[in-house]
Parts: sequence; C-alpha cells; structure tokens
Amino acid sequence: MDPKTGETLAKLLTAAWLLPLLGFAVEIFAGYLWSRRSKAAAYLAVGCIVGAFLCSASALYLYRQLPTIPVVHHEASHQHGKAGHDETKPVHGEGTVVAKEEEHHTDPAPRMHSFSGTHYVLAKFSNLKISIDWYIDSLTIVMFAMVTLIASCIHVFAMGYMSEELTEEYEDHQVHTSHGHFSRPGRFYKFFAFLSLFCFSMLGLVLAGNIFLVFVFWELVGVCSYFLIGFYIERKSASTAANKAFIMNRVGDFGFLIGLMIIWTSFGTFQFATRTEADGQKQLGLFDMVRGADGKLDLQDEPGKKAVLLTDDHDHPLLAADGTRRSIPYILLIGAGLGVFAGCVGKSAQFPLQTWLPDAMEGPTPVSALVHSATMVAAGVYLAGRFYPMFVPEVQLVIAYVGAITLFVAATIAIVATDIKRVLAYSTISQLGYMMLAIGLGGWAAGLFHLITHAFFKSLMFLCSGSVIYGCHHVQEMPQMGGLRKKMPITAYTMLIGVIAICGLAIPGVDVFFGGVAAKLGLPASFQNVMSEKWAFSGYHSKDAIVATAMTYAQLNPLHALLFILPLAGAGITAFYMFRLWFYTFAGKPRDQHVYDHAHESPWLMTAPLILLAAFAAFCACGGEKGFLFTMLLGSEPAHVADGLAAGATSKLALPSHHQIHDNHATAGFYALVVAAVGTFTAYLFYGARQFKLNPSEVQSRFPWLYTFLAEKWRFDDLYDVMFVKPVHIVARWCAATDRLVFDGILHGACRIGIVVSHWDRLFDENIVDGLVNWVSNVTYGAGSSFRYLQTGRLRQYVMFIVVGVVLVGGFGLFWLMLRIRPS
Repeated sequence: MDPKTGETLAKLLTAAWLLPLLGFAVEIFAGYLWSRRSKAAAYLAVGCIVGAFLCSASALYLYRQLPTIPVVHHEASHQHGKAGHDETKPVHGEGTVVAKEEEHHTDPAPRMHSFSGTHYVLAKFSNLKISIDWYIDSLTIVMFAMVTLIASCIHVFAMGYMSEELTEEYEDHQVHTSHGHFSRPGRFYKFFAFLSLFCFSMLGLVLAGNIFLVFVFWELVGVCSYFLIGFYIERKSASTAANKAFIMNRVGDFGFLIGLMIIWTSFGTFQFATRTEADGQKQLGLFDMVRGADGKLDLQDEPGKKAVLLTDDHDHPLLAADGTRRSIPYILLIGAGLGVFAGCVGKSAQFPLQTWLPDAMEGPTPVSALVHSATMVAAGVYLAGRFYPMFVPEVQLVIAYVGAITLFVAATIAIVATDIKRVLAYSTISQLGYMMLAIGLGGWAAGLFHLITHAFFKSLMFLCSGSVIYGCHHVQEMPQMGGLRKKMPITAYTMLIGVIAICGLAIPGVDVFFGGVAAKLGLPASFQNVMSEKWAFSGYHSKDAIVATAMTYAQLNPLHALLFILPLAGAGITAFYMFRLWFYTFAGKPRDQHVYDHAHESPWLMTAPLILLAAFAAFCACGGEKGFLFTMLLGSEPAHVADGLAAGATSKLALPSHHQIHDNHATAGFYALVVAAVGTFTAYLFYGARQFKLNPSEVQSRFPWLYTFLAEKWRFDDLYDVMFVKPVHIVARWCAATDRLVFDGILHGACRIGIVVSHWDRLFDENIVDGLVNWVSNVTYGAGSSFRYLQTGRLRQYVMFIVVGVVLVGGFGLFWLMLRIRPS
C-alpha cells in the first residue's frame, strides 16, 4: 500500500475540518462590516460546509479504493502481531495475516486500513505528549461524510428559515417589555458563524487521534451548543435552557475528567493507535497496550489482585523501571471506562442526565436538527464506539442498562407530548438509548449503524417540523394543526418517509421474491445480496440489528432478559408516537381553522434539503448487513467483537458473536416488525381513522395519574429539584445568612469599634496632642510677636540697647565678683 494514501486522506479530512473554522472567522469578524440584510455570511457558511463535504466525499472514494485486509482469528495464543503505524495489525480496525499452527478461520468482513499521525506537538511532559493528533479509519470517513452532508442540508434550509433575522431591527413577539415587544438588531450573520464553529468542533472531535484532544473539542461542542440553544437569549426560556444544557453536560464531563486522570496515570499516553514517529521512536497507543492482537485482555487474576497486564504492539510485555510487568488494576480500568462514559451520558442525554435535551428546543429549528442528528448528541455515541476497546464487560453492562432505561423512559414521555419539536426531542433520546444499548451488548457495528441512519431520518424530521412551524407562522402545538397534508404536501410526505424509517417498518416477503428473481437472472452477487434484503427504509435495518443483538445477549445471559424486552417494547412505542405525530399534524380535519387557512408550503430553498435527506433516510442502509454502510463500519470494528466472549473468560457475562447474532436476525426482525406494526395500527385508530376511531381523551380520563406522570416527564425535573436544586438553595441561604449575620456582624462590629476608637482618638488628638503642640506654637508665636517691637530699624536705638546691655552685663559681672571676694 502506498504510504502517501494516508497523507492524502489526512489532507482531505483536515481541509474538511478547517473550512468551517475559516468560515466562522470571516463571518464573526467581517459580519460587523456587512449590512444586517446581507446574506453574505450564509453564502460563505454554505460554501465552506459544502466544500467540507466534497473533501469528505473524495476521501471516502479514495478510501474505498484501498484493498481490504483479511483478518485471521486466533483461538489460543496471544503471541502474534498487533497494530502499528504501518496499519497491518488487527486492532480496532487494523489487520494482518499471521501464520499460526492453531485452527483459524477468516472473518467474512475483512478489516480496513487505518492511519494516524500528528499535526503539531503542543507540549511534552516526560513521556506524556500533548499534541494535535489525527486518526483515520472507516468510522472516521463515514462520520465525516455524514456530518458534512447533513450540515450542508441544514445550512441551506436555515437560509430560508432564519430569513426573519435579515433586518436592521428584529422584533421578538415572545419577549414583552414596558414599551411593547422587545426589539434588537438582526443576528443572521451570527447564527451562521455559530453553525460553522459547531461543525468545526464536531469534525475536530471525530478526527482527533487522542482522548485529550477529543475532550478539547468535546468542550468546544458544548460551548457552541450553549450559543445556539440560547440564540434568543432575551427569552427567559431560551436562556434557562442554554444554562441547563451547559450545566448538565458539565456534570457528565466531571466523570470524563476522572477517566482522563486514570488514563494519564496508568498508561502515560492519550493517543489511540500505536505509530512510529518521524524520529523513529515508537509511540504506543491505548488500544494496543490494553488488548492483545486478538482483542482479548491479558488478565492477572490472583487472590486479592485482579489486573490487566499491558503489552506493546507486538504482544511483548511492558516492563516498569524495576523490571516488573506493567499493569493496571481491573477496578481502575472499570473506573476509566465509567468516567469516559459519564461524559457520553451528558453529551448524548442519557439517563439520568436526559432532561436538558427537550428544553434545548428553545433554539431555532435548524439548530435542533443539527444537535439531534449530526453533532452534539452524536458525539457521545461516537466516543463510546471509538473508546470501545477500553471498555470491560462490567462497563458494557452499565452502558447497556443506561441505554435500555433511557430508550424506554423517553419513548413513554413522547406518547403524551404535544409540541412537535419536543416529540422529536424525546424520540432522539430514545434512539440514542438504542445505540448505547447496542454498544453495551457487544453490537458495536449495530449501534454505530443506527447512529448514521438515525442522523439522516432525524435531521429530515426536524427540518420537516421546521417547515411546518415556518408554514404555520411559528405554531408548534400539534392540537392546533391537522389536515396540513393538503397545504404542504412536500413536507408531509418527506416527513412520512422519516417516520417510516424510524419505526423500522418493512414489506415482508418482497426480499425473497426479488432475491430469487435476481438469482435467476444471474445478476452479480453484490446486487443479489442487496435484492435479497428486506425492502425497507434505513431504520429497519439498523434497529433490526440492535434488537437481534439484544435478543442474543438475553439468551446468553437470561438474568438480563430486560435488555431485550425494553427495546422490543420501545419499537412498538416508537411506531405509535411517531405516527401519532404524523396523523396529528398532517391527517384528518383542521383543528384550528385560522392556522390552517394561513398555512403554506415552504419555499424550495427549504424543501429541496428535505427531498435530499428523504432519499438518504430511505436508502442509506440499502442492503442491510450486506450493504455499503454496514460493511464500511465493520471495517473498523474492534478485533474482539466478532467472536464474542464466553462467560467466565473475563467476567460472568457473555457477549454474543456475529454468528450467534446472525442466527437470531430473522426471528428478532420479525418480532420488531410485528410490534412496530401494532404501534402503527394503534396510532391510526386513535388519530388517523375516520371510522371506528378511538378517542384518546377517554383513555386519558381513565388513567389520569398515568397521563399526568408522563406529561410531567416521569417527574425527573421535580426529583432533581428536590434532590439538588432546593438543597443548593437551602445551603445558599444558609451561607448567605452566615455571611450576613456572622461574617458581616463581625466586620460591622469591628467597624463600629473602630468608629468609637477613632472618635476618642480624635478627641485625644485634638485636645491633648494638638493642644500641646498648639500651646507651644502659640507661646512661640507670642514671644516672637513681643520681640517684634524691639526691631525698629533705628541705629541710635540699637546703640542704646548695646550700651544698656553692656552696662547691665558689666554690673552683673561686678556684682558677682564682689560676692566671690567678700571676706568670710
């Protein structure tokens, strides 16, 4: 393989990463020079992000031309090669063929190449290097293409949606002052500047080659989300939502920092992959140090001590300075994994930090689309996938349960939500739970597969909701809608494609028919594979893979059957609330005639991105597990995932293998399809049917406590208010009272004493000290004034004074002499 290929890929992706930063710099600094009515900032932002997409697409095309590397699974020994800078070892997407006497088989999904390098070294502390590293594998390439494509569509859509900001004086009708509605200058250029910075941050996070650099861009993503969620900062709800998102993410990031500290102290490096630097020195990566070439942990399990022995990139033991083998205590490895995952919990709005994401709907709809699909919340799932080799089974179990709880809780809340954007927000939380569940259960590719498919159909649905809000003049409540299909058909039917995709619906039997036809016609094998897959939109394939993984995991670990029951039930609930949204909004009769009469389809500038995203939402997963997208992701799958894990090998938990999951695929897919169909039909009966229609109000009246519980979001906000907010307020009041009564009392008492002392000091100073000084000065002044009369300036008088003085002195001297010589 030509080593220049990696350099070319790095240049293309670096250009794609830096183009949005260039746009941000020009937009934010030159924006003050442009008119508030100018669209120059939008044109520049769109040009930069489209250019980034073209660079990413070129990198994807170049990467696909590289030959794959078949991977050999070794069953017994760890004494064989591991990943290095030459990218020929099978660790986290890197592979090589190594001869071995033990029986082996070749993975049907060959590994793909990966590349790593350094742009710039920021600092070096002994063996620890802080640098701007890059790491490129098939996951990086796919993420770049997805983020830039979706961001390009959202940028174009935003040019129409945010057109109200193209004014010298924007009047916000949701902010009231004593003089009427609040007015401010338009912020059109600022909006696109923040979007550009947001995309730069996310792309930098994906390209980062070490966990410290990931954390840097992780925080920058959080800052950008704060700017965009709080774009209408004058609105109390928007500023509160921005603060809530920022603070709750900092809670998760505290755990992230703990994980970073454990990694630093235990490994002495932050970089992911092993590589040889320009000076010939080899820098070991985290993944190679923890796992063997077959992806397994080298455990030292002794009484009272369980540790993971560290190795280099050729499975040679790493030795400490005293000659003993380097290792990390197993409990610390669990702590590092949970710490990093805590950051993912905050960023991806997982239980128990999920409450900030629905409130983030206060930002403009294009922001919601970008946050919920390709950037912020996707960052948490991406990091969980990238850091997967560092997760031990106990950490994975925590990830799985967090995901399962999240997907179910959020799905149930979406059932009763009436704000069109909030329904989609809870849907996002639920789908992110599916992704985390898959990663926790060992379905690495399935979780990331759903991340990509979800990004397309969720961005589509958010933009469709924005089109509805725009066409209905900022009405977001679904009870005020109805029948809008006739007014905005493009929005309605593109939204329907997204709804079908997320529900995971498919047409049964068609795959068998067309697969047989393709075989009889002698079409190429790749085409036959695609035709033999179920005819369904993208969400079916990715969610089917997750449910199959959950089913297999539950069979291997019966104690954790809940991890299969919850996602299966969630599939039905998802179908119900998503079709409820569509029927509520676009079907039936208008519920508010005024809204309906003034509703209209959005302009082509806004509907064209919907059509493009609808195509990707429908067909991006074409072929399912045999398709382009899934096989691309498999190329970066960690080496230990394919064969699973037997119970007792590392822990009491068993992880499913590819073969075991594949055996359950058809059954799990059937179960998921049935419950999704039931959920769809139930939604139709409640909100879509004209005859035999069920009344949701009757159900609500029969179960008022349940409706209230769900409408109040499982009372998580109330719980956090009681557990954290109110105690903080109590402590704050106590501190304020202590400050006011104790510290201020002491200070005020000291001040009063000082005032009294200063008063007496003044009296003493004025009457004694100043009095004595003043008396001396007065006496001196009086004596001087008395002698003034003797200074007449007359010479005769002075001579007389001299004569009198001589006489007096002489007389006094004579008198004294006489006294001295007087006889006894």
